[in-house]
Amino acid sequence: MKTVDSLPWPLAILRFTSMTLAFGFSRFLNLRVNSSINPILSLWLASCSCSSSTASVSELPEIAGGPETIREGRAEIFTDKSNSVFYNKAQVNNRDLSVAVLRWFILKRQEEHDIKLKARHTEIPPEQHANELDPAITGSEDTALREESSPKPPKVLEALAASGLRAIRYALEVDGIGEVIAVDNNEVAIEACKKNIYHNGILASSKVVPHLADARIYMLTHPKEFDVVDLDPYGSPAAFLDSAVQCVADGGILMCSATDMAVLAGGNAEVCFSKYGSYPVRGKYCHEMALRILLACIESHAIRHKRYIVPVISVHMDFYIRVFVRIFTSASTVKISPLKFSHVYQCVGCSSFHLQNVGRINLKDKRNIALPNFCPTVPQECSECAHKFVMGGPIWSDPIHQKEWAASILSNIRAMSGVFQAYAKISAILTSISEELPNAPLFVSLHSLSATLKCTNPTMVMFHSSIRNAGYQISGSHVDPLALKTDAPMSVIWDIMRCWVKLHPVKSQPENCPGSRILSQEPQLQASFSQVTGGLVARKSPRFVPNPEKYWGPKMKAGRPLKTLPNEKL
Repeated sequence: MKTVDSLPWPLAILRFTSMTLAFGFSRFLNLRVNSSINPILSLWLASCSCSSSTASVSELPEIAGGPETIREGRAEIFTDKSNSVFYNKAQVNNRDLSVAVLRWFILKRQEEHDIKLKARHTEIPPEQHANELDPAITGSEDTALREESSPKPPKVLEALAASGLRAIRYALEVDGIGEVIAVDNNEVAIEACKKNIYHNGILASSKVVPHLADARIYMLTHPKEFDVVDLDPYGSPAAFLDSAVQCVADGGILMCSATDMAVLAGGNAEVCFSKYGSYPVRGKYCHEMALRILLACIESHAIRHKRYIVPVISVHMDFYIRVFVRIFTSASTVKISPLKFSHVYQCVGCSSFHLQNVGRINLKDKRNIALPNFCPTVPQECSECAHKFVMGGPIWSDPIHQKEWAASILSNIRAMSGVFQAYAKISAILTSISEELPNAPLFVSLHSLSATLKCTNPTMVMFHSSIRNAGYQISGSHVDPLALKTDAPMSVIWDIMRCWVKLHPVKSQPENCPGSRILSQEPQLQASFSQVTGGLVARKSPRFVPNPEKYWGPKMKAGRPLKTLPNEKL
């Protein structure tokens, strides 16, 4: 093996330079990592620096041809065929959307900071402007605020880092981002995270800090420290929510995923109640109800600490749900939190549903304090089909999106369509979200209505027009292509269907069937199916796109051996 002394002087200089850079970068990375809890990294860095000092020039091409890698966005990580560190290619939709939301959050944060500076400046009388830079006169805090033309770079916590791919993408793809802490309690995952950070160069290494710890303890010991907290667990996030809402800084954003859809969608109602404190109701709207159960759970944890949430984007995508909520502190706002929760009453016969708020406002009391609501507004039996009601909830019944955020994020990703690998998916979802009615919790399904009456389906355009002709609003949903979100009561919806059946008669049914009892009543509303202008938005872009490949879904949990299908089943 050739040493540096035996090489010609140009190669000797090159080798000496590489040795110096390797040694300096190893010391730099050691300063960024808690070496007391990461002995393996210390050995790895030491071996890297030693190998670089003794390696020959002929061995350099072998380093370039190292293990296989996966590229997503601007990040590249090493593959792990043993599944000791979790990675799911299908979550690219989740990560792309998170990058887009985080970019807009930083812009929005800057805008809010500028508004505060302007408001603070206008509050100062003109005669005090000459002295406004003197801390002894105006106070050091006000002066510091005015001197800051922009807020500090947001500090990000990825509570369950695994391979560190998400944290690395945040560091490389989000302009203006600050330090990104990648936490995991799995030593193998942390070592993989460190190698991936090192592999992605100096920018990732200067911003992403891996940390071996229990995410719950870490968040509890860093209250209100992070502007962004990302929770993307394997399964339910319920165990992390109480510490997460305390960890987010005032006005910060919590990004939370849940993949236990069998629980949230009503497959295991008792498990859902034990984890989230709500009973799900099985219906066509189960995935939107899952979103509202998760939001209600986050709010219930936040109000215990005099904090409250403001949802900005809430999506059901593929096999999971993900919510983006901002967290603020206000003891007075927390008092009206019961107005944001509702119980759901669903008929077991015709699937009609009604919502009732947990709290109410006494209009005679100027303090606007929420009081317990009155008894249920629904009777013992459904007025449409005479069947019983089941009760679910409580769920979040306030808006789950902010249209301004959806429209702005959609505009930004369209301007950078080539950057996002999942552009088609996230642009379709954000387009649907921007068109949804904000104050219409849950929805009805056109096919479900027709199946109850055993009649032919009216077209979507005709049904939209009938609702608008009756004086109500209607929209679709990003959850289901057949969803009908409307502020019309169920009695109006069934009257429209009765009028439709008169135009398109059905065969006679047994009298005890829900459809027969519904059709036995005369409609109180004479529906008009004539098309109205703006009845249905012209769809220039798709709202629902197919999966890009087969078996696009959840993957095996880390630590379990991967199952390989035979070729004939692929």
